[in-house]
Amino acid sequence: MPDTSIGFIGLGIMGAPMAANLARAGYPLVVHNRSRSKVERFLAEHERAEAAATPNEVAERTDVVITMLPDSPDVEQVYLGDDGVIVGARARQLLIDMSSIAPAVARAVFKAASEVGAAALDAPVSGGDVGAREGTLSIMVGGPSDAFDRARPLLEVMGKTIVRLGEAGAGQTAKACNQILVAVTIEAVSEALVLASKAGVDPDRLIEVLSGGLAGNRVMAVRRRNFLEHDFTPGFKLELHHKDLGIALRTARELGVYVPATAIVDQMLAALEAGGDGGLDHSALLTVIEEQSSHRI
Repeated sequence: MPDTSIGFIGLGIMGAPMAANLARAGYPLVVHNRSRSKVERFLAEHERAEAAATPNEVAERTDVVITMLPDSPDVEQVYLGDDGVIVGARARQLLIDMSSIAPAVARAVFKAASEVGAAALDAPVSGGDVGAREGTLSIMVGGPSDAFDRARPLLEVMGKTIVRLGEAGAGQTAKACNQILVAVTIEAVSEALVLASKAGVDPDRLIEVLSGGLAGNRVMAVRRRNFLEHDFTPGFKLELHHKDLGIALRTARELGVYVPATAIVDQMLAALEAGGDGGLDHSALLTVIEEQSSHRI
């Protein structure tokens, strides 16, 4: 399948390393990004990659289009806009959106793709910047089973755990659930670290011992240094996680599901974003607990 040409749109913190893994696997790439500087940086690092001026052109020049974009409006514009992917799409083409967006938008993209004979999958990911670089992402897929089978070899280059959950929109619903768990876990870890530290217990040793028991979790493993060194250089931006919790809360409201912890953490993220910290890593949730506890670990 390395003869398959791939269009990749969105070369941000997650998209750039994901596209790089595809390039290293031998796939010819046509890339596009709203910021031209990121395209030029990618081209300098990957000789076989080429640039396209618009999403439409990406679709016209490739067999498969993959997108990794910040939010639902971005996906709508890139796929459904006047110079969007759908304008350049054709029958049997495979379109894979790996952004984290509202399930309803994923279904709209699927419908538009189907009308031109293309197949669309929503395939959001979990694993952060580390998983993107190492090709170990967890990928949650919604869409037809035959399209999933076609996409799987590409997804296996970027991820390790790849599961089809149902029809269009199912992947995005799973991602909303994922983001609830990650956010609430970050908040819980933050509470535990501040409580331990204020009581005189070394937070580093606390993580070590808790990691060996039932309380062990990936957040402590992947974000350990961020917590302990207060290094909130973004691996996953707080503002994006806040956006994702908004999707989860809207979905829960539509379905009548009670999600009180999600609502609380959403407000904590809102406070940080309102204070100008939206560009920090989501592990910066720790600072809310520290501030309200008058203690820095």
